Amino acid sequence: MTILQAVLLGIVQGLTEFLPVSSTAHLILLPHLLGWQLQADAVFAFDVLLQLGTLAAVLIYFRRELYEIAAAMLQGIVRRTPWQTAPARLGWLLVAGTIPAVVLGIALKPFFEALHQQAEVVAGVLAGTAVLIFGAEYWGRRERPLASLTAVDALLIGAFQASALVPGVSRSAATICGGLLRGLQRPDAARFSFLLSVPVLAGAGVLAAADLAATPNVSALLLPLLAGTLASMLVGLASIYWLLSFLQRRSLLVFGWYRIAAGLLALGVLLLRA
Repeated sequence: MTILQAVLLGIVQGLTEFLPVSSTAHLILLPHLLGWQLQADAVFAFDVLLQLGTLAAVLIYFRRELYEIAAAMLQGIVRRTPWQTAPARLGWLLVAGTIPAVVLGIALKPFFEALHQQAEVVAGVLAGTAVLIFGAEYWGRRERPLASLTAVDALLIGAFQASALVPGVSRSAATICGGLLRGLQRPDAARFSFLLSVPVLAGAGVLAAADLAATPNVSALLLPLLAGTLASMLVGLASIYWLLSFLQRRSLLVFGWYRIAAGLLALGVLLLRA
């Protein structure tokens, strides 16, 4: 993999991780559509590690809020009043929302990894799950603030997040739509989605680092990985700013139509080449 290829993948990762269009699908489909000949197992780990760049973007943007959450949770444990403050309560809700993806990811890791090698399936999922966006916009009441979130809400949104282990679904689309279907306002659904990405992206990055370390000639990937991760961080930070502003005024419908167009276009190209 060249540095230019890595930077392009990093830009795509940063742009699509937080937009509800599936970063995984774009990272899988782009090399196929451009005809890149890359080592499949190394590319899978490389793509996951690019998420460390977008993790850094979340940590930078929400640094004060995340510090408050961590400090409040620690104080709550020490004082044996874990739910007493709003930041601590939000922290435990993030923990609850992470559980479904962790359980399903560990239980079915080989199955989900195998799906990354099936580009046609990924393209179909990218287009098909636009129905989730349309459904969330139609049925979501969008009247609840983030402070009203309950443990049941967090677990259900976490279940939506777990569905995004299927490449093409989109973690951000699943969690934002899950929040909308639980009645959250759009910006609050997006905020919870971004915060919920922290433990998932961190855990996936650790596992991918172990996989990449076992890859032959891994040293050749280190410089491209650094360049791609830096690109994903910078673009990811801009994406967070933009999407939170966008959702103050607009719906997710444009992303649903984009998913249909991009997924069907990619599927058509792949089938014509087969």
